[in-house]
Amino acid sequence: MLTVRKAEERGHANHGWLDSYHSFSFADYQDPRHMGYGPLRVINEDRVQPGSGFGTHGHRDMEIITYVLEGALGHEDSIGNGSTIVPGDVQRMSAGTGVRHSEYNHSKSGVTHFLQIWIEPKFTGIKPSYEQKHFAAPEKRGRLRLIASPDGRDGSVSMNQHAFLYAGLFDGAERADLPLAAGRRGYVHVARGAIDVNGRKLRAGDALKLDGGTAFELKDGREAEVLLFDLP
Repeated sequence: MLTVRKAEERGHANHGWLDSYHSFSFADYQDPRHMGYGPLRVINEDRVQPGSGFGTHGHRDMEIITYVLEGALGHEDSIGNGSTIVPGDVQRMSAGTGVRHSEYNHSKSGVTHFLQIWIEPKFTGIKPSYEQKHFAAPEKRGRLRLIASPDGRDGSVSMNQHAFLYAGLFDGAERADLPLAAGRRGYVHVARGAIDVNGRKLRAGDALKLDGGTAFELKDGREAEVLLFDLP
């Protein structure tokens, strides 16, 4: 079964310093039809104004992945990590038994545009941990590059769930196919541009759900940046 959800159907909240679109129920946006997809619980598309950000707050038992599209995001946490996340970086934080962190756009002029992704863990109560890696554009050009996996294969970041996250950049004749095993479920989120996925024309903010036993087919991209989830 194939299902498309258009960008304008997402939840939306504009707090001035933060403009956020919610693919799934989050904060004041609650829709029982969109509580997550398998263990994929949150995809928030956030734009943070200069000199603003999320003050120190806590999480537990959640795999949190940050994917920056434009600008830079400063990160500090209670387990001793401090970093700046820029386009091409993938940051994974396993909250486990509990972690506190802050996220800020320290720029004086530019907006930080990023995706924050929450994936429910396979095992709860683990020790909190953190990982950050850079995946240059050529690694994603015209292909689906594995960026997160259960075991860190192929240089991806590792996460506490039997899920696989791919990122790809597609333009013109570039295309990619990815089989989805029986019993698995797939989710595509178009971060930028436009692309044809399994015969459906999608644009930035659109998403597509696909049941297992078939394959994803991505083609006819127009400056597209895509995230693809292979989920239990």
